[in-house]
Amino acid sequence: MMNITPIVKQLIIINILFFIGTLMVGDPAYQMLAMFFPENSNFHFWQPLTHMFMHGGFAHIAFNMFALYSFGSTLEHFWGEKKFLFFYISCGLGAVLVNTAVNYYYFQDGLSVLMNQGFSKEEVIAVLNGKANGDLAPLLNGMDFKKFIEAYFGTVVGASGAIYGLLVAFAFMFPNAELGIMFIPVPVKAKYFVPVYMLLFDGFFGIFGNSLMGIESGIAHYAHIGGALFGFLIMWYWKKNQFNSNRWN
Repeated sequence: MMNITPIVKQLIIINILFFIGTLMVGDPAYQMLAMFFPENSNFHFWQPLTHMFMHGGFAHIAFNMFALYSFGSTLEHFWGEKKFLFFYISCGLGAVLVNTAVNYYYFQDGLSVLMNQGFSKEEVIAVLNGKANGDLAPLLNGMDFKKFIEAYFGTVVGASGAIYGLLVAFAFMFPNAELGIMFIPVPVKAKYFVPVYMLLFDGFFGIFGNSLMGIESGIAHYAHIGGALFGFLIMWYWKKNQFNSNRWN
């Protein structure tokens, strides 16, 4: 924990302003600024950026902003403003890229089955948008239909993808830093906590959690994985090529 740094402070302010604005405007704000599947008519080209400033509730934004302050200020202090902002935005964009790629796979998988049964892509989308009559559910098995629908209609909001990138970067730079974790009586070193947390929460429960527990989490686990993956790749590249802060100032 340290004093808040300039870019982190500005990011927190922007997130809070977006959150307050969303509370005032309501659903139209989500329709415009949340990340929609590119095949969905609600998709706009700015959503890969704006989605990371949107949040789904008080707990969501509170957790993300606390993590941004806790880890982001330390990283910005050592990196400088430009390098930190580049890393943060890159991880956020990487998160939505991976999540969209997974959704594209599920959508195309279901679409190919429907097209093999005589539907055109245009007809399927017309049915999904309520512009044509039809029931697609009987044509796909239950889990495939569920993933197909979630891929098309699902939205992504939140800074979590970028935050996961920050967690990876923190573990890279300060592997032996001891983190005090709620409900765990002893501090855990970052090099252990970050990978174990991600593998358990997003790797295992993110992929198998709903089917094992019967609970709809509403958490974009693949976006988390994407943010962490891009964070790891950027840190690996910087370490390999000795990119230091002086190159960014």
